Amino acid sequence: MDHSKIAVRYAKAFFSLGKEKKLLDKLKKDMSVIAHLTEDSGEFLLLLRSPVIKTSQKVKLLKTIFEQKVTEQTLNFIILIAENKREAHVPSICRNFLELYRKEQGIKTATITSAISLRKDIILQIQKKLEREFNTKIELGERVNSDLIGGFVLRVDDRQIDASIATQLRKVKENLLQTEINK
Repeated sequence: MDHSKIAVRYAKAFFSLGKEKKLLDKLKKDMSVIAHLTEDSGEFLLLLRSPVIKTSQKVKLLKTIFEQKVTEQTLNFIILIAENKREAHVPSICRNFLELYRKEQGIKTATITSAISLRKDIILQIQKKLEREFNTKIELGERVNSDLIGGFVLRVDDRQIDASIATQLRKVKENLLQTEINK
């Protein structure tokens, strides 16, 4: 079975449960916590993917990690995933669940990449402008890429605005080379 199909099925099932029990917002917070942990902790990913650690040990560790951090429904769901030996799919299950939630709520995601970390008030201003522009709620993520030198790259869905110094310099270089070739 394709890994993405497994993740989609589990995510849809958990999403349906949350919708049915009117717990979507709580489950979304829980899945965000788990998703951030999978992104930030290499050790946690190793735990999930390790074929050496027994399922019973993984279940105990998952209970210890998440018992005070997530709802009972989410904890039971994560344990079910581990007992079914699908724990390696937890990161993609979380991503799929969060995508379903955003789609249900009409939320678009955007990412702003800049050479340095932006102040929170600037990020909030950009988020509010995007929400007015797209007439919907926007979840704005931030990335730092020092290769941009300055400026930013903003990506919303399939649209991208590249106002980075690196791109401007590359365009100038291409124009100079083109001018040189045409002489």
